[in-house]
Amino acid sequence: MKRHLAILTTGVALIAGCGGGGGGSNGPKVEIIPPPVATTPTITTQPVFTNLTFNQPVAILQAPGDSSRWFIAEKGGLVRVFDNDQNASATGIFLDISSVVNAIGEGGLLGLAFHPNFPATPEVFVSYTRSGAPLVSYISRFFSTDSGQTLNAASEGVLLTVDQPASNHNGGDISFGPDGFLYVGFGDGGGSGDPGGNGQNTNTLMGAIVRLDVEGGSPYAIPAGNPFEANAVCSGGSGTDDCPEIYAWGLRNPWRFSFDAVTGKLWAGDVGQGDWEEIDVITGGGNYGWNVREGAHCFSPANGCADTFVEPTTEYDHSIGRSVTGGHVYRGAVISDLGGWYLFGDFTSGRLFGIREDSAAGIAPEIFGETGLQIVSFGHDTGGEVYLLNFAGTIHQVIDAP
Repeated sequence: MKRHLAILTTGVALIAGCGGGGGGSNGPKVEIIPPPVATTPTITTQPVFTNLTFNQPVAILQAPGDSSRWFIAEKGGLVRVFDNDQNASATGIFLDISSVVNAIGEGGLLGLAFHPNFPATPEVFVSYTRSGAPLVSYISRFFSTDSGQTLNAASEGVLLTVDQPASNHNGGDISFGPDGFLYVGFGDGGGSGDPGGNGQNTNTLMGAIVRLDVEGGSPYAIPAGNPFEANAVCSGGSGTDDCPEIYAWGLRNPWRFSFDAVTGKLWAGDVGQGDWEEIDVITGGGNYGWNVREGAHCFSPANGCADTFVEPTTEYDHSIGRSVTGGHVYRGAVISDLGGWYLFGDFTSGRLFGIREDSAAGIAPEIFGETGLQIVSFGHDTGGEVYLLNFAGTIHQVIDAP
């Protein structure tokens, strides 16, 4: 259950006297009604699809324009599908790549994105890790050969790979933007404090969100407007020049990001180091500061660091959470006063947070409540209602609190 917060707005009740003749008689009394008091929505979560459980689920989504089914990606390499029925008691296999996925540490099957025209364009894009030294991130395209009912695991077409120096901070989210381009998140390569300096190194795809045109080339083209678009593509996730795939950089581990269906803004939760968790609105060419800064605070050096980076939209310290999970802007119809709120959570503390999507940078997040869940990912249905995944294997919906 969420605590209430009343944000008081200035209102004045005014009795206006209209001056008459020399007698000073009063005119009609006019009362100016103050604006209503703005309140933070009261929300909670409830378990849904309670007959189903999953093995380390990491992503939940529906196909574009199709409210009949849900898809759950499991870290070990399965994508499960089930009917959008609260009484559903069985799942099917939509994709099985468990034989090639290495799920050590923070690796595994980490994200998937349907082509915006699916199933007419029968393609789904997947981010996962294979064995390497120690891991290699793969961004691949899989095809459906049965009108969108399943994906053919043998149809894989690899778009790009990124050699990972460690088994953590592998990023993993993947999504199509409103511009029709594919966005992919990569962490800084792992370790503590970004020992490779990848966050500020634009010769590597690590510590960045990349943007690809999967229709304009084979296996992809560089979209016009990427900050380094004129350079040669980065093989194995690195190059001798600034990587043209990069859209924004200076990120530690952008585990989950999403696009607002109304404004088109790209929101990302960037997992912090020892003190601060942050939410960023990602813009093309933006440098978000890691590893010079952690959130809005100096990291290396500890004092007197540069202040030329994009400021986090919100942040919180490790007294209330230790691993941020980016979420979604609520655009559903069920919770009327939640419209326009960006919802996100914390994997470690289980707290559910929110800010208005039009908030100025630096606002403190509202704590909606403590769920008791390992909030690993958020999703929304075709109507904009928001769901969250518990890494322990259950699905929960954000609802209006009584």
